[in-house]
Amino acid sequence: MKYLYSFVFIILFRYSSFSQALGTATPESQGMNTQRLQRIDKIVNEHIDKSYLSGVVVLVARNGKIVYHKGYGYDDITARTTMDKNAIFRIASQTKAITSVAVMMLYEEGKFLLDDPISKYIPSFKNPTVLDKFNPKDSSYTTIPAKREITIRDLLTHTSGISYAGIGTREAIAIYAKNNIPGGVDTPFYTLEDAINRLAKLPLMHHPGEKWTYGLSTDVLGYFVEVMSGMSFDAFLRERIFKPIGMSDTYFYLPESKFNRLASLYTEDKDKKVMKVTLDYGNYSKKKGTYFSGGGGLVSTVTDYAMFLQMLLNGGKYNGQQLLSPVTVNMMIHNQIGDLSLGNKKFGLGFALTTETEAARLTPSIGTFDWGGAYSTAYWADPKEGIIGMIMTQKIPNSYASIGDKFKVLVYQAITKSN
Repeated sequence: MKYLYSFVFIILFRYSSFSQALGTATPESQGMNTQRLQRIDKIVNEHIDKSYLSGVVVLVARNGKIVYHKGYGYDDITARTTMDKNAIFRIASQTKAITSVAVMMLYEEGKFLLDDPISKYIPSFKNPTVLDKFNPKDSSYTTIPAKREITIRDLLTHTSGISYAGIGTREAIAIYAKNNIPGGVDTPFYTLEDAINRLAKLPLMHHPGEKWTYGLSTDVLGYFVEVMSGMSFDAFLRERIFKPIGMSDTYFYLPESKFNRLASLYTEDKDKKVMKVTLDYGNYSKKKGTYFSGGGGLVSTVTDYAMFLQMLLNGGKYNGQQLLSPVTVNMMIHNQIGDLSLGNKKFGLGFALTTETEAARLTPSIGTFDWGGAYSTAYWADPKEGIIGMIMTQKIPNSYASIGDKFKVLVYQAITKSN
C-alpha cells in the first residue's frame, strides 16, 4: 500500500504540469479512439429506448482535455424536450468531496489537526454517547459513553458513528426523525447551527473509529467550516472554491434565471420504467433555502464538476489558483480507514478508493477516487491514466445503476495508449 500511494503522489505531480484548466481535444490526441468511445452512445440509448432512463449526460476527459461530452434522450419525456449536455443536476452526495476539500483548505491554514476532537470547535459534541438498547415501538433508547471523542478525521472518513436520516440504520432513522434532524437533501428550511447542535446530542450508532457508517458526518463538517472560517458555508464554497475554479453553475439554491436548466426528476413505475416526479419533491434547489448541506445539497453540471476533479488531478491547482498542496491531495486519496470494511474499496478523506481487488473487478486503475449521488450521478478520477469520467441522470430509485460500471468499461476500452 505504501508503494501504491507513493506512486499516486508521483502521478499527481506529473499531471500538475499538463493542464491548468480543462480544454477540449480529439480523443486521438489523448491516446483514445473516437469510434470506440461511440460505443457509449449505443448502451446509453438502449437504456433510454427501453424507458429505463429518460435523459443522460456523459463527460470523459483525459490529460486535462475533454474528449467526449454528450447529452442523450429527454429532459422531459412528455414534452420531448431533449437533454442538454449543460443541464444542471442534483448531485447530492457528490457534494461531499467539495466539502472535504473546503475542510482541507482550512487544515492547510493551520487552524486544526485531523485528530483533534470536533468538540474542541463545536462544544455540543463533548462527551458523546453510543446507542445501547433501542425500543422500536416508541423510538426510546438507552446509551453508554463513547470510548473516545469524534475526531475531524472520523467525520471525513465516515467512521464517526453518525448515521443518516432517512437512509441510515433503522435505529438512526427513527431517532433522527423523532428529533427533526434533516437528511440534507430536500430539507432547505433549517440552519446548520441549529441542526448540527441538535444532532450532536443524539447517540452514535457505534464507537468512533470502529466501523465505516455512511451518514451526516459531512453535514457536520459543513458547519465546522462555518465555525472555523467565520463565513456561511455557502459563501465559503463560493468565494474559496467555485469562483477561483470557475464553477459558475454550482449552487445550493439556484438563481431564478437558471431554474429552466435544472434537469427534471424521475422515479420508477411498477414495471421499473421511468416516470416523472409530479410532486414538489426534488425542487428544493429552486427555493430560498437556509440549510447548506455539506453532505448532499449542491446542484452542478458535468463541466463544473470536471473542473473540480481536474483541480485534484492537477495536484490542487486550477485556473492559476493553488487551492490545495499536492501533498494534501495525496493525503486525501490515501487509505484512511485501515482494515475497516468497505467492500472492495477503501476510503480516503472524502472519496472511495480503488484497491487492487476492485481494479481486478473493473477497469479503473488502483488509486482511482470516486463517489456518486442519490439521484443517479457518478464520477471517478484516475490519476494513473489521467481520466475523469462522469455520467449523470436524475432518477430515484434507479434499478439500472449498473450503467455506471458499463460506462467505465466503455471509457477504458477506448484507450489506445496507456499513460
